[in-house]
Amino acid sequence: MDRVSVQEVVLRRRPGTPSSRVTVETLVGPEDTSAFWELYLKAFEPLRTRAAARNVLHHEEFVEEMRDPRVEKYVAWDLDGRAVGMTTLTNDFATVPWVSPEYYAAQFPDHAARGTLYYLGFTLVHPGARRGTVFTDMMSPLLSRLVNEGAVVCSDVCGFNNAAHGFERNVITMLTSATAVDVEVLDTQTYYSARFPVPPAR
Repeated sequence: MDRVSVQEVVLRRRPGTPSSRVTVETLVGPEDTSAFWELYLKAFEPLRTRAAARNVLHHEEFVEEMRDPRVEKYVAWDLDGRAVGMTTLTNDFATVPWVSPEYYAAQFPDHAARGTLYYLGFTLVHPGARRGTVFTDMMSPLLSRLVNEGAVVCSDVCGFNNAAHGFERNVITMLTSATAVDVEVLDTQTYYSARFPVPPAR
């Protein structure tokens, strides 16, 4: 992977269990960007027709995020050195095209001022690695960082993912497993439709 690596975390498990490796990247090269884009589409493209708000990045947005040093990419590597997972995190809300940076800065002014207000973007795990520990491997250093900084981390989930996959429940469980955390719903948005009857043919 062509990259600028800002941190490397080695997660050591029980004696006799292979260690996992997670790096925090600021730049992901073209080859790995292409591979992650395919994985991203498989995970998120169904939301094009299942969520009223846009939940899927355009290809250009995805590529830009992989290049943007303001977005940190927590990348998990398997024992053969292949990238098998990614989680994105940023403290620059201007990099998140579907949210209002001003809203979050107003909600958490102290954290915004000291740079400890974060947005958790998307998480990808290769299908062949989903039965392993890739997700928790990526989350472990990320959560440690949030705890050590006394940070605020924000995220969002559409109604479909909440109902179908329990994303809200899983994310809250993950966050509260690290330490005592106050979790609250910041906002909701309801989408309506009004269907009028088709007039009879004349």
